[in-house]
Amino acid sequence: MGELVISKVDKIYRPRRKTPVHAVQALSLTVKPGEITALLGSSGCGKTSTLRMIAGFEEVSHGTISLDGRDIHMLPPSARGVAMAFEAYSLYPPLTIAENMAFALKAARLSAAESDAKVKAMAEMLEISDILNKYPTSVSGGQQQRTSLGRALVRKAGLYLLDEPMGQLEPQLRAILRGRLKHYLREHKCTTILVTHDQTEANALADRIAVMENGALQQYATPAELKLRPANLFTGTFIGEPPMNVFNAGVKVGAKTVDFAMDGGVSLSFPANGLSAPVRSLLSSQQRVIIGIRPHALHVGKGPIRGKVVSCQWLGDQTHVAVEVAGRTVVSVAHERVSQKPGSDIELNVASGDLHLFDAASGNAIAHGSETA
Repeated sequence: MGELVISKVDKIYRPRRKTPVHAVQALSLTVKPGEITALLGSSGCGKTSTLRMIAGFEEVSHGTISLDGRDIHMLPPSARGVAMAFEAYSLYPPLTIAENMAFALKAARLSAAESDAKVKAMAEMLEISDILNKYPTSVSGGQQQRTSLGRALVRKAGLYLLDEPMGQLEPQLRAILRGRLKHYLREHKCTTILVTHDQTEANALADRIAVMENGALQQYATPAELKLRPANLFTGTFIGEPPMNVFNAGVKVGAKTVDFAMDGGVSLSFPANGLSAPVRSLLSSQQRVIIGIRPHALHVGKGPIRGKVVSCQWLGDQTHVAVEVAGRTVVSVAHERVSQKPGSDIELNVASGDLHLFDAASGNAIAHGSETA
């Protein structure tokens, strides 16, 4: 499977008598052969426009797209060697489910027996074997979606584009098929781009995730890197569930301590030697920073952060404690049961190694724990 290279790609929509919309802005990223990449972001961030430009359904305003060393951005969709599973299914109503899945195999001139075997194997993987003789209008939305996914995967292509491929499925089936899909893509070394707004899906399927917002790439990294070393405040707060807790704070670096004066009168003080010299040096040049603390790193127990319990929920495998601190609500997550009544006073603590520090003006990351960003 080929390598996909997107270089400085822009997409500008120019509706009549309206202000142009810059939907994708100077996007550059590389997807290695056999790699699964997720485009992740909120609605309107540019991920679907990017996918449609790769597929050839939208023109590239500026920049280039190449697949396996061949520029494809000026080619018609049929000449690009790309298979796509559409969010809106786009099945052929006059054809049965089996005929829809086998449609692309006819162009590859496979024998009827080989085509039938491929369709049956794919249908078994996607759990739609019982509807192969039915028509799209007589099956559910989730079954249509799996048919669209199977139609894309059953053919041989240089690149697979999956647009919200399991959004219509119930959670239990989605979890099962997610594992099967990843195994299939890895086993067949399918270079794949997945568009999703679901972090769980992106983390479960993708080798790397491209986080997008307002048409711009915010960070392109592995799921672990996005969580542990977010490049900026947007990525830090977008990635993770529950979201990162955020505080504005003044900072003072002393000989023995590094002190943070957080808005609302909350103070944090850490031994200076708990942070590396490069981090202390960077903080010395800052008057204010933004502190990010993951909910799992904010612990219930004796500490400098004091507040009142808003809610305490046991979710079966973890406890979420929402606490009002200095006029805002923060969340602490524990893997054991925590008993706290709403309205009760509570103390929270955090280790210096669990702090994410961002520039107050730009939002760019300064440090993660004791390491510079």
